[in-house]
Amino acid sequence: MDWASYWRAPDRPLEAMHAHFERHVYHRHSHETYSFGVTETGTQAFTCRGAARASVAGMVMAFNPDDPHDGRAAQEDGFTYRIVHIGPELVAEVLRDTGDRTVGLPLFAEPVLCDHALADALRRLHGSLSESRLAQDEALHATVRALVRRASTRPIRTHSPSGEVRRARELLEAAYAEDLRAEDLAHVAGCSRFALHRAFVAAYGLAPSDYQRQLRLRAARRLLTEGRTPAEVAASTGFADQSHLTRWFKRYYGVTPGRFLTANMPQ
Repeated sequence: MDWASYWRAPDRPLEAMHAHFERHVYHRHSHETYSFGVTETGTQAFTCRGAARASVAGMVMAFNPDDPHDGRAAQEDGFTYRIVHIGPELVAEVLRDTGDRTVGLPLFAEPVLCDHALADALRRLHGSLSESRLAQDEALHATVRALVRRASTRPIRTHSPSGEVRRARELLEAAYAEDLRAEDLAHVAGCSRFALHRAFVAAYGLAPSDYQRQLRLRAARRLLTEGRTPAEVAASTGFADQSHLTRWFKRYYGVTPGRFLTANMPQ
């Protein structure tokens, strides 16, 4: 049976989930945050950075911000895991506090790590979220330092997306709630639909339609935390109705909008 316990801080970009999934399948997506998970039981299979991956009990998953991935159970009895999402600004704050002189934010070259010390640190951080703010801060600092020291790398130089791709992305970001067509993106990009689709996936790891849906869901999360109802949010972010929003929200985040709103301390 699938279950999930979700928690989010009210005043800073820090969220966590403890879940067991047998049937749930994550649609390909990414997070605005760093996402660090530890598998407790079973095997989680996913694709990330062009390759199939697997995380078994005791392994750590490390996703950079905007790192596309999916996820599913590799066995019938499913998998159990804990994951913590930490905003880049919070990671930067921790590194400043510790006097880290590294230029730029850390990047994690491997999405799956076999490191028992990091797994233990993540479990302690996850457990601290049900304790005092002081305990949270101490565990957060210790975990971020351990992750950066043991698993991060210097920022990787990447080729900038072409002007065509950037123009298409800018249109999606400006009009994510509108019913855009492939022709609209190709027109603003100044190339064929096929060429744009291929270049967009190469640049961002997601098809334009998935990128647009992700923008809608990120906007939905913000509006939900501002007190808007799921029905209002669905109407203002381009979803057909509340059930449409709910279906995609769960496929991306593992919980429904209602469960996200009533997030409590992880188990």
